[in-house]
Amino acid sequence: MADQQIEAPESSAVRTALWRAMHVQVDPPPHVIEDEVGLRLVAPGDEWRERPDMDPHLTSGFRGAMVARARFIEDLVAVQADRGVKQYVVLGAGLDTFAQRRPDIASRLRMFEVDQPGPQAWKRRRLVELGYGVPEWLHLVPVDFEANAQWREQLAAAGFDPGRPAVIVSTGVSMYLTEDATVATLREIAGFAAGSTLAMTFILPTELVDPADQPGLRASEKNARASGTPFLSLYAPQRMLELAREAGFAEVRHVPGSLLAERYFADRTDGLRPSSGEDLLLATT
Repeated sequence: MADQQIEAPESSAVRTALWRAMHVQVDPPPHVIEDEVGLRLVAPGDEWRERPDMDPHLTSGFRGAMVARARFIEDLVAVQADRGVKQYVVLGAGLDTFAQRRPDIASRLRMFEVDQPGPQAWKRRRLVELGYGVPEWLHLVPVDFEANAQWREQLAAAGFDPGRPAVIVSTGVSMYLTEDATVATLREIAGFAAGSTLAMTFILPTELVDPADQPGLRASEKNARASGTPFLSLYAPQRMLELAREAGFAEVRHVPGSLLAERYFADRTDGLRPSSGEDLLLATT
């Protein structure tokens, strides 16, 4: 693969990976999730913890939110695997590290990471350089979303079986898409085999976020615009549920971020809590 086809991952993906590593390095155990694989992939240099967006106090809520959603997804995939689901699809995979961190679960599945060709080529190269490699059960599926590529067709070409149920996950993506694009994705996934499960995160409108967290959300929107990846779509929970029902899902459920806070942070004594503002859609076919 030619070097010009390799592109560094988006800044948001890097930031999320570094926050997961910060959780391990600055927060006391028990850790909600242990993930320094993304840090090794990025290799940001010795001064990375001095970045303003890594400030352990000012960004603790974002750090908490990122590890909470990663743990929720990990638990969901583990439960579905135990129920006999054999396929796992990550849409907009970015620097997802589930395959490297949890091969005990991932190796029981056919795992498909769908992402833009350039960043995915970068990730493939780094996985090889670091010795993780790309095992036979992990399929990296390059899809040029900007060119309106048919991602389901490319998924099938990579070995995905549309006749068998799957877990499909999309985290940290919907805010960068138009509502029309999200609706199209929901319709595609609603057509998956019966028993498939989708988990998709979405950002709440500012007025629905806890007042204490509203400045942080506004700052995130400002930074996203400055980096050339503005937030295009925010959703009230009822609107997201409505879109999923209209797309054809058999069951839809809203999972508020507060539920993750209660589940994973209730017994912590260090004050670490995820910020509000990002919730999840959980939908089944």
